[in-house]
Amino acid sequence: MKIINAQQAKISNIYKNTRLKLLKTNVAIWFNKTCKMKVLKPDYFNIRINGNTPQDRKMTRYATRFRIDQEIQFLRRKKQHFNKQLYHLHLEGAWQHNGMWQHAINNIDEQINWVMERKYFILNKKLDKLLTKKK
Repeated sequence: MKIINAQQAKISNIYKNTRLKLLKTNVAIWFNKTCKMKVLKPDYFNIRINGNTPQDRKMTRYATRFRIDQEIQFLRRKKQHFNKQLYHLHLEGAWQHNGMWQHAINNIDEQINWVMERKYFILNKKLDKLLTKKK
């Protein structure tokens, strides 16, 4: 696809970056939901409770679950924001590219695809590591 002017390049780059942010947010939501389902504590959560009684362990599980729920809610709000941005960028891009916007989107998706495959691979490794640590 050939870019004719700088405005077309600008909207394409903004669209690409916003789409990448949205996809990374989706990956983070998936990771947190998976941790919640498998009752895992992600490494980036830092919940400390003094003591080692059954009540303390139960409180730690509840605090971890609450923290994951809060993280998922935050990420969903972030996803909603990115979706709105993408909608407006999509309309503007379609207006500026005069019928060639679909080709630009296909090109952008090809560029983003390998980044997201790598991201999922890394998070699957983290899940495997957390599962082995849990056992």
